Amino acid sequence: MTKMSGAQAVIEALKRQKVEAIFGIVGGAVLPIYDVLYETPEIRHILARHEQCAAHAADGYARASGRPGVCMATSGPGATNLVTGIANAYMDSSPVIALTGQVNAFAVNSSYIIGKDAFQEADIIGITTPITKYNYQPKKASEIPRIMKEAFHIATTGRPGPVLIDLPKNVQTETAEMKFTDNVELRGYKPKTSPHPLQVKKAVELLLKAERPIILAGGGVIASNASSELLALAELLMAPVATPLMGKGCFPENHPLSLGDMGMHGTLAANKLILEADVLLAVGTRFSDRTTGKLDEFCSDAKIIHIDIDSAEIGKNVDVDVPIVADAKKTLKAIYQLLISKLQKKESSQWSKRVQEFKEQFKDEISGSEKDLKPLRLMKELRKILPNDAIVATEVGLNQMWAALYFMAYKPRTFISSGGLGTMGFGFPASIGAKVACPDRPVVDVAGDGSFIMTSQDLACSVMEKIPVTVIVLNNSVLGMVAQWQRLFYGRRYSAVDLGNVPDFVKLAEAYGAKGTRVGSLKEFSKAVKKAIKSEVTTVIDVPISPEENVFPMIPAGAGLKGMIESEGEL
Repeated sequence: MTKMSGAQAVIEALKRQKVEAIFGIVGGAVLPIYDVLYETPEIRHILARHEQCAAHAADGYARASGRPGVCMATSGPGATNLVTGIANAYMDSSPVIALTGQVNAFAVNSSYIIGKDAFQEADIIGITTPITKYNYQPKKASEIPRIMKEAFHIATTGRPGPVLIDLPKNVQTETAEMKFTDNVELRGYKPKTSPHPLQVKKAVELLLKAERPIILAGGGVIASNASSELLALAELLMAPVATPLMGKGCFPENHPLSLGDMGMHGTLAANKLILEADVLLAVGTRFSDRTTGKLDEFCSDAKIIHIDIDSAEIGKNVDVDVPIVADAKKTLKAIYQLLISKLQKKESSQWSKRVQEFKEQFKDEISGSEKDLKPLRLMKELRKILPNDAIVATEVGLNQMWAALYFMAYKPRTFISSGGLGTMGFGFPASIGAKVACPDRPVVDVAGDGSFIMTSQDLACSVMEKIPVTVIVLNNSVLGMVAQWQRLFYGRRYSAVDLGNVPDFVKLAEAYGAKGTRVGSLKEFSKAVKKAIKSEVTTVIDVPISPEENVFPMIPAGAGLKGMIESEGEL
């Protein structure tokens, strides 16, 4: 037992969790914590320029490293500015710890108490209850060690997700005897990680009979570090692998069995071949609407095995034949071990031949001159330049879909994107967080002009904190995804999507002390990227592209995979 203040206990708990960095913005309700942080060189504080960016940076840090990311904000507007980032982390199952200040929990020297509408008071517990795995508000300082330990445990076990700790100011300043422990006992919270042997046996029986198996591998494969198990099983079965957006990178996309992304803007190979499967093995994926399209058309003739650590996802959207509630890594290993005892590694079959022929038929073709800055050409060139372990984050919109379709990811945790919430402005601060987590690897944000504008003020953070990342702005001067829908389905009635040529991204970057450059050809683009990833300061590369550029294939709202549109000419 050690006597210390609540603020000291917070920092001591973070040190015990081996936290390296906090992304945040100081304010009155967290001053006691920042005062302790001042004399804590083990933890780096990174001053964001907006609390939303702090949350996204913590999220990016978590996704790149596999360790929980930490963000901090003051009470009231500071806390509410974290909300979008917390919701984003919740939708994408990212382990983020959010620390917020709060007004005094009880009267101190006649000051206000919680619930009296004090200055900068907001009910952040009530606000974030639907978008966190759990949240806490300690009433006394002695509770802090236990709460901090539990928060990290909850965020990182089972299905990962964000946890918020709201810290009243008087709890931060109060002193108490603190008991730190490594033991966590939470009644009612016992995530199931080991698969039931009977369910594994049922899955293996289906896979042994399968003539056209396909694996659908989602973000849960990355979260459980199960990529090697996935690769071994796919090669044993000679089963092609499709990935929804959150699973991109869990299976090497240059592998002959990779089908690439599937869903609303998935590859033709993934979206067409999955409908031919007789057995679908879905791992760590929640069958979101963007993945399945119209549910009654999704794999209606296939037997479905669904592995997910969250029992709430089993049967929520798609009826399954073999549910397995367990950790993806443990389950894939168990399936592999049972399969290999009954089956030798499959040689090339009619199914695998069809898969390869189909991929060859629908492979991406590059046409036009090098001055024609098409997204396909740009993403292919970017892949050639970057090392295999480089990290690519994306904004949200057409830029995101072009990157998902055309930029191959070879390793897990190298492609970071906002999936469930589709948060514009996510990519740039997430790239900052990823760079902090992996300082020796190139980090690139593939951005659209509309999305980058939303959080571009954190160029100041990247420059002042010496966190060099590369931002590639695919600049079409419109809100591109919405403009495409208006172009295709609303008779080109472009309503509220014209961004014009404002700002000048080169001048914007330079104003913050970053580097800015504009390119007009593929050669210039290649040269700029090679220079940028070696730079010691953030570089913004402005790439003007046509506002008429679409992303295909696409599945219109309400349609199924069968209703996929391959080009504008099909409308």
